[in-house]
Amino acid sequence: MKNYFKVLIKTALISVYVIFIAGSVVRMTGAGMGCPDWPKCFGYYIPPTDVAQLQWQPNSKFEKGVIIIRDEALFVANETIQTSEHFKTENWNAYTKHDYAIFNVYHTWTEYINRLSSAVSGIFFLFLIVVSTKFWREDKRIVFLSFAAFFLMLFEAWLGKTVIDSFLKPSVITIHMVAGLLIIALLLKLLHLFDGKSIVKKEYNRVFQVVLVISAVLSLIQIALGTQVRQFVDTQVKLFGFENKQMSLYNPSLKFYIHRSFSILIVLVNLFIFYKNEVAKLEFKIPKWILILLGFEILSGILMYYSDFPFGTQTVHLLSGALLFGLQYYLILQHKSLKS
Repeated sequence: MKNYFKVLIKTALISVYVIFIAGSVVRMTGAGMGCPDWPKCFGYYIPPTDVAQLQWQPNSKFEKGVIIIRDEALFVANETIQTSEHFKTENWNAYTKHDYAIFNVYHTWTEYINRLSSAVSGIFFLFLIVVSTKFWREDKRIVFLSFAAFFLMLFEAWLGKTVIDSFLKPSVITIHMVAGLLIIALLLKLLHLFDGKSIVKKEYNRVFQVVLVISAVLSLIQIALGTQVRQFVDTQVKLFGFENKQMSLYNPSLKFYIHRSFSILIVLVNLFIFYKNEVAKLEFKIPKWILILLGFEILSGILMYYSDFPFGTQTVHLLSGALLFGLQYYLILQHKSLKS
């Protein structure tokens, strides 16, 4: 299995980006609270498809832990119940982690698919740590990085629960996003341990390396700002309704203008990286792909602002940012290897 470890790293990496896509679709559709609990969904491993499944019924059986909606509130069965003709409050506990008690089948299944993508990704990470142990004598860094990525995935799962319990608290969402990027960085470091040996040696350029690090840090800040702007959009949607997308950025906060203006600095820094790569004849291929991704990110941002969030633009915007950070970090690793 050691021969397939590099493929396993790439598979795990792709699975993380799939989670980014699934998560962006959840936010794009407003499905973040589609499942009010975690890890189950309304107390079920396979979520309901009809609101009738979430309503109390006489002469019916409810398993322990299932959730119903009653009087615009959530209630949890405190034991397996066979109901009689009348609702008995002693059989149910009020759900107190939040007061969101709405069922939308499309939101529920969108969020459920997002969770499934995370579960599948977790399986890849489990294989990753098992196979990594075979490299213990060869390179202990492979083992440490693999386990770090796995435990960070467990932390991400806990954060996913916290996002739901906190009713989509902006600061928790931001931490959730940054932790995902850190997982990407760990996987790319693992990948570089295998690919680094094949890089053609060129002269190390200290200025180039410093600017690369700056560009990656700027991207992290920009992504964090983006999650805050997205939270503002979510608030606007709640106020004006999902059908009034033109109001999504009505009277935006200062964070939006910082986020928008920050993109100019990011473009300039990465244009310098592209220029320096050409002038110093470092022959890295990544800088041109970084500029292409920046193009997608800026175009999707313009469309969201001026065309009232066309379908898919939010996903393109988020995915471009995550891919951009990944490429920037991998370029840092590639160039740093020239120093050794």
